[in-house]
Amino acid sequence: MCGICGFTGATESICDERILEEMCAVMAHRGPDGEGRYLDDGIALGHRRLALIDLEGGFQPMVRATGEHSSRVTSPARDANGTPRESEEGMAAKGDFAIVFNGEIYNYRELRAELSADGWAFETNSDTEVLLTGYLAWGEGVLDRLRGMFAFAIWNRAEHELFCARDPFGIKPFYYTVVQSARGPQVVFASEIKCILEHPAYSRELNEEALEQYLMFQFSALPETFFKGVFKLAPAHCMNVHADGSIEERRYWRPSYRFDESRPLADTADAIDAAVRDSVHYHNVADVEVGSFLSSGIDSSYLAACLARENPAIRTFTVGFAEYEGESDEVSWARELADSLGIANASMHISEEEYWGVLSKVQWHMDEPSADPSAVALYFVDMIAAREVKAVLSGEGADELFGGYRIYQTPLANAKVGWAPKGLLRDAAHVMRHAGVRGANYLERASERIEDWYYTNANGVAFTYEEAKRLLKRMPTARTPQEIVAGAYAEARDLGLDDTGCMQHVDLAFWLAGDILLKTDKMAMAHSLESRVPFLDRHVFEIAATVATPQKVSGHQTKIALREASERAIPHDWAQKEKLGFPVPLASWLRDDRYYEMIRELFAGPEADRFFNTEELSRLLEEHRAGANRSRKIWIVAMFLLWYRIYFVSRERPCSMRAGAPNA
Repeated sequence: MCGICGFTGATESICDERILEEMCAVMAHRGPDGEGRYLDDGIALGHRRLALIDLEGGFQPMVRATGEHSSRVTSPARDANGTPRESEEGMAAKGDFAIVFNGEIYNYRELRAELSADGWAFETNSDTEVLLTGYLAWGEGVLDRLRGMFAFAIWNRAEHELFCARDPFGIKPFYYTVVQSARGPQVVFASEIKCILEHPAYSRELNEEALEQYLMFQFSALPETFFKGVFKLAPAHCMNVHADGSIEERRYWRPSYRFDESRPLADTADAIDAAVRDSVHYHNVADVEVGSFLSSGIDSSYLAACLARENPAIRTFTVGFAEYEGESDEVSWARELADSLGIANASMHISEEEYWGVLSKVQWHMDEPSADPSAVALYFVDMIAAREVKAVLSGEGADELFGGYRIYQTPLANAKVGWAPKGLLRDAAHVMRHAGVRGANYLERASERIEDWYYTNANGVAFTYEEAKRLLKRMPTARTPQEIVAGAYAEARDLGLDDTGCMQHVDLAFWLAGDILLKTDKMAMAHSLESRVPFLDRHVFEIAATVATPQKVSGHQTKIALREASERAIPHDWAQKEKLGFPVPLASWLRDDRYYEMIRELFAGPEADRFFNTEELSRLLEEHRAGANRSRKIWIVAMFLLWYRIYFVSRERPCSMRAGAPNA
């Protein structure tokens, strides 16, 4: 786990070395254990290291002196104390191939054995060397053999070509842009956008189309980020950057499904349990201790219990909110389960002052505005975990793979009125809405195709298209969210998925990568902590892809088969506990005079007036204070404005942060 950055078109000049140093320095939090740099004609590569595998030999950028089997491998540069490793300049030696890699390859030992049998020599015990050697041996085909999370770039010195790739689910981020300079087009890439901003050829400019979609998704849903010209390499994609600066991007993996409609639930649960335990075993590969998050929910509870069988001395970590202390909150559930499993648990209750006090830090670390209130809770649980371990298991992905969101039950409910003409359902919904009778939303959704209204878990939380039109002064494209996700639906239908399966497929493509995994990576890295996600293992996905909808959701339960599987490791009450998400008391806070005034001032500021019809913002605030719950919509706008002040007004880190502080 670490941070990577670099740019093409470089020279071995002092100027380019300083640019690379600045790019590395701004992401020091991603890797406090060392910094490495590689400069050669045509390329600059930078790396910040969080050491988990091969603590002594795994420094990067890593270089192969030749493409031969017996080639010498070198790694750079400076350790955590800044001591040069290869040369006084702290540069890695030149070589035909050089790599910078962020992530972990959990099956690297098996791949190393396979490569060794074919005659390839190794000089370290790192997964980085295995990845680089695998690329030399198998080319792009190495991607099909990797079991892990990754974003990496490999430089081919002879061809002056850069090969980049991102893992199938988008666990690790990868950003890039093309800038124009006196040397011609240059491609700049990094694990975090803030690194790209350090390159002098990039001119910072807001992408207002991203704001348009952010209001409806609560995250940046487009390939282009909030920074004009800066793009995300999509999950399961790779790209070649050629010597002339041109980019060839393509998809190397697509999900496939083969549902077993006749398999008994107990057999499905057995298959899931075996896959999860195997994945946890691989995710425990490290030369440091791996801990686990432990909330009140099934996902982290299941993983912690499986990890405890691998290592009974594991440590787990939990946060809750002070408002709920004394009730049956996250912390009390986690402590009770930890006691029953005989494992250690460290916990804290977040006060409202603590929560509000880190908002600027959170938005700075996220790079783009994040309106997910649970990102702040993640910041705190990562903080307490980083005090004791360098890596943790986390439960992201279980909901999308195994049917964990209650909204996935909607197609089952719609089927109950499927006999009724669609026009009749729409008319009835209209009458009910105007009469103030509950159930209008249900009838409206039943009257439409799933493609017409569902566009990720932002539904019902974020702004609708019509609300966004009223709120924004300008809509650059006026694209509806349904238009944005149409391609994912088309692919889902081609794969033969039913309505619930389509919803899951859309969430895999948008919600998981754009919200869940992004906050997981950025909040963990803010504290120099690696967050590992065993549910997002390709072998686990292969099992999930056989689970038919009736074993995922019913009219009264979600994650049916996963809950059954988890009972092999955790008590019944935890396995069958209702999903709560992470309850953040935003609604009550925003009615408190202190925070109401804070948001009102933000909504009345010049930044708000630049983008929004401020009378609409005032209306939202007053409706919320009067009793209607508008908290999430208020939060979406407020977090954008806070982020905008940081990145486009002050252009400085929040004052409590200092360069190089790993736990800022």
